[in-house]
Amino acid sequence: MAHTHINSSSDFPHVTVRGYLIGFVLAVVLTAASFWAATSGAFKGESAIVTLAVLAAIQVIVHVVFFLHVNASKQQRWHAMSFAYTILMSLILIVGTVWVMHNVHMLMMAR
Repeated sequence: MAHTHINSSSDFPHVTVRGYLIGFVLAVVLTAASFWAATSGAFKGESAIVTLAVLAAIQVIVHVVFFLHVNASKQQRWHAMSFAYTILMSLILIVGTVWVMHNVHMLMMAR
């Protein structure tokens, strides 16, 4: 008879309802904090942008860890590497865009 190979549960990250609930609560708290920071007027100018960027980065980490289950284990190495590459390319794209737009703004305002 042919034997079928079933992946053992050790190949996949341990997923529990408790983990999903913790991730959900953290996501809701971070979202509420972002809305509060944006609408309350407690932060002005650059401090508001920095606050929202930090909260957004924490939110991304929460989603990756609790919902996508990407971690530094040996089984997840390729997932972690592809995620790191995505982050690197996103940063290059964002920083490059801001740099170009800043230079265009400075050249247009010089006239």
